Amino acid sequence: MLQSQVRPQTQPRKALAVTLARGVQEVVEAQRLRYKVFAEEMGARIPGREQGIDSDFYDAHCEHLLVRDTDTQQVVGTYRILNGAKARRIGGFYADEEFDLTRLNHLRDSTVEIGRSCVHRDYRGGTTIALLWAGLANYMTHHGYRYLIGCASIGMADGGHAAASIYHRLQATHLAPVEYRVFPRCDLPLAAYGEDVACTLPPLIKGYVRVGAYICGAPAWDPDFNTADLLMMLPMARIQARYARHFLKAGH
Repeated sequence: MLQSQVRPQTQPRKALAVTLARGVQEVVEAQRLRYKVFAEEMGARIPGREQGIDSDFYDAHCEHLLVRDTDTQQVVGTYRILNGAKARRIGGFYADEEFDLTRLNHLRDSTVEIGRSCVHRDYRGGTTIALLWAGLANYMTHHGYRYLIGCASIGMADGGHAAASIYHRLQATHLAPVEYRVFPRCDLPLAAYGEDVACTLPPLIKGYVRVGAYICGAPAWDPDFNTADLLMMLPMARIQARYARHFLKAGH
């Protein structure tokens, strides 16, 4: 169902395909990529170091979206997907650990949470991201889900100044309506930061807001990954028409 192939113009020898993981072994491939990006590149403190995988409680309850290089069969991009019904059975979304989502409770059954997004360093061009988004768009439309949520991370190597500045910028232009606001369980101390610093939006957050996503409130601090996390929310009805056409076309 979720399958597409595209040959990037800038890297014509790399043919890529997006699918949902079929079986445990393909999930492990996604977990190995996540470990390489999160632990080896970013220095996150995660379990599974001995096995070289990033794995947690939620993985067994999620579907895993994979972008694969069809020439080498290497998994080069991944997202995991947790729908509202499964989240309810296991006690909540991953985001419930970082935020109070009380104001979104009435939307849970029509919501999909995405997370653990990462792309191999050699494939961080537009094509891989476009395929991941195409897979998500097809999943949402095929199953009739209306809302997409996910924690988008901002690195804190500078102590959090960039994260605070990015939040202030987005607060002015892309803050969710009050009925969709969430509240961090471990606050980033925004009042402790001085003037905003010059910084660019992380590509993932930039992509979210470009297609119509909100930020749902102030960032939470994730001490294990040492990131500031913003909860992003994308009502499918807000996706701009030109992006909807692009995603759905790319996914076929």
